[in-house]
Amino acid sequence: MSPNVSVCIATYNGEKFIRKQVISILNQLNSDDEVIISDDSSSDSTISIIKSLNDNRIKIFENNKFRNHIKNFEFALSKSSGKFIFLSDQDDIWVDNKVKICLEELKKFNLIVTDCKYINGDDEVIYNSYFKFINAQKGLIKNYIKNTFLGCCMAFDRSILEKAMPFPKRIVSHDNWIGLIGEMYGKTLFLDQKLLLFRRHGNNFSANNGNDSMITGKSPFSYKIIIKNRLYLLIQLFLNYLKNIKYV
Repeated sequence: MSPNVSVCIATYNGEKFIRKQVISILNQLNSDDEVIISDDSSSDSTISIIKSLNDNRIKIFENNKFRNHIKNFEFALSKSSGKFIFLSDQDDIWVDNKVKICLEELKKFNLIVTDCKYINGDDEVIYNSYFKFINAQKGLIKNYIKNTFLGCCMAFDRSILEKAMPFPKRIVSHDNWIGLIGEMYGKTLFLDQKLLLFRRHGNNFSANNGNDSMITGKSPFSYKIIIKNRLYLLIQLFLNYLKNIKYV
């Protein structure tokens, strides 16, 4: 029997927070659900911590030398078998009833994004609402121009996953790609409920002078690179549409 829910986590040297995160997820899953861990060759105790939980719902894939979080997530998604897929970062905390609330909404929608609170490394709230901070809303054109899909807050059904996979080779955001596929082929919902504590700390700050683009709101890329990436994304969306279009 296939699981109803697959939670996909891409890990890399996440020993500091991974235990708290995985426990917050497992507490909400049924016995036949699954947590897919794709580890990108961690050199710390990330995997040993996960194994110490001794839970047969966890499926670990080790020593994948992607050196790229997008490819790592893509691999995790390729190993999922659930009817509904949740994305998860390695260092956040899921709020109680996140899964239950999302599954109820997935009866009516193909892809949902929930609001979240920002927290720091000490679990202290930095900002009360991702939606308010980034002006997050649904819409294909809006999210093509400026992405407001946040992967760790997303859940979607298998029909969206099947159309989103495989990822184009040079996309800069799997969140944005999956979200736009959801806009193209299904019904999407931005749910105001804050069902995640989204952690921002030293290890997930960008390399741009230690600044975190998720907090500053400023892209680390130049306008030239942004335009180039947007053109590539547009072409890939069009090619995806041609691949999936059904002629009557």
